[in-house]
Amino acid sequence: ALPTPAELQSPEIARDSLVAYLQKDLFRPVGIGMLIGGALTGMILALPLIAGAVRSMHQAATTRSPHARDEMPIGLLYAGVAGAAVLLFIVAMVSVRNMGLVRGAVMALCGTLWIWVAGVVLSECIGRTNWSPLSGMTLIAVTILVLLSAGMTEPDRILASVLVGAAACVAMSQATDLMLDLKTGYLVGASPRKQQIGQFMGAWLGPIVVMGLIFVLHGAYGLGSDRLPAPQASVLAGMIRSILGGQAPVAKYLAGTGLGALLSASGIGGLGILVGLGFYLPFSVVLTYTIGTILRLAADAWRGRRFSEEVGIPIAAGFIVGEALIGIGFALYAILQGMRL
Repeated sequence: ALPTPAELQSPEIARDSLVAYLQKDLFRPVGIGMLIGGALTGMILALPLIAGAVRSMHQAATTRSPHARDEMPIGLLYAGVAGAAVLLFIVAMVSVRNMGLVRGAVMALCGTLWIWVAGVVLSECIGRTNWSPLSGMTLIAVTILVLLSAGMTEPDRILASVLVGAAACVAMSQATDLMLDLKTGYLVGASPRKQQIGQFMGAWLGPIVVMGLIFVLHGAYGLGSDRLPAPQASVLAGMIRSILGGQAPVAKYLAGTGLGALLSASGIGGLGILVGLGFYLPFSVVLTYTIGTILRLAADAWRGRRFSEEVGIPIAAGFIVGEALIGIGFALYAILQGMRL
């Protein structure tokens, strides 16, 4: 529900402003629901294409066609899905003592299914806007896991849900990265098989490096401190507390899901995802994308589409690369400072 006049005068809202309050408690959950509804509707509409792709992979594997040399065996895909479910089951079982086989299996299966669904959502979002709503998909995953862990003690529910949710979060991130790499490889004519082998060889490096860096930063500044506030962790903790207290914004998630599904079924490709991103992303990001879109339309009208593609797009790509390099520089500086302390 919207805040009352008395709540609007509270110190928390006065400190964060009404805009931030609405973004956190209204637009963000509705936007997450729209992303999910839009993605699910898109997958339902694309089921014939998905089924055709799976059949073609089976045919390539059985007929030994030249195309089979460009793809990993279809059996490896099935083994990977089964392996993901087994690993999530192991994580669930070792997280707490009183998990139970049935509950652990259900959490593992739901986590595996959510990796696939969220992977589609993240891939489409980052492909359209270069922005990944990974935190939102992780919040939904943890919400589902907390609900599935009903009947356990509160500390056990939190521990099991966070551990399984973290494993699913890493898998979702890796799936998004793989989709982007395959798309880039397709554009430049690379072999999907070699790309997939490279991904399998290097996928384990990222989490290990990140875990080491987190320990370094935590030892230097402390997670949750002013120097290292970890805002997404605070959001996740607040979400878990609201779920355990019976205050989860389920109605907002469902309303957003329905709206996103309707928009995606309207016939305009990806409309539910795009509008959902507008709800989910901070206003500063949405405003920046709007300015860029207006500049692109103006360039097309003033100098023509060819000018935009040959001059405007490379300049825009340079902006993206430059911003990423600056971010990496700041991160390296923080890590070096943390190692000195």
